[in-house]
Amino acid sequence: REFTNCTATVKLQLDKNSSFFLLKFEVGGVADVACDRCGNQLTKDLWDEFNMLVKLVDNPEEMNQQEEDPDVFYISKTESHIYLNEWIFEFVSLSVPIQKLCSAEELGGPKCNREVLEKLRQMEASEDANNANTIWKGLEKFKLLSPKGE
Repeated sequence: REFTNCTATVKLQLDKNSSFFLLKFEVGGVADVACDRCGNQLTKDLWDEFNMLVKLVDNPEEMNQQEEDPDVFYISKTESHIYLNEWIFEFVSLSVPIQKLCSAEELGGPKCNREVLEKLRQMEASEDANNANTIWKGLEKFKLLSPKGE
């Protein structure tokens, strides 16, 4: 799971026309996520807006299979209910920030996992040392090709 302890609010605006509905979702709230850098739990804000166009048709199953736009959905003209739970879950999930990092003030602070940060620094230092040696490794053979006077 990408998040826990989620408290989300979803504001839904419905614009109803004779042949379609326009649903406007506004997602807000907070969720606990793991920091991408140190792995500790952080609370991050959720916020995003999504639009769904729901069209009323005679053959909704066929139309939904053919539709390529994920923001368009078809229901029967005779349908009296539409279930939004899957869309709401998806929209809340999409509202979680892509990059989940401790803020600059928290970095190395009491909430940060210092052991993980130290291990990352060590790995980065050893990787830099390895790269420094391998960059020039291929140039050694050109040294042998140069004339002796130069």
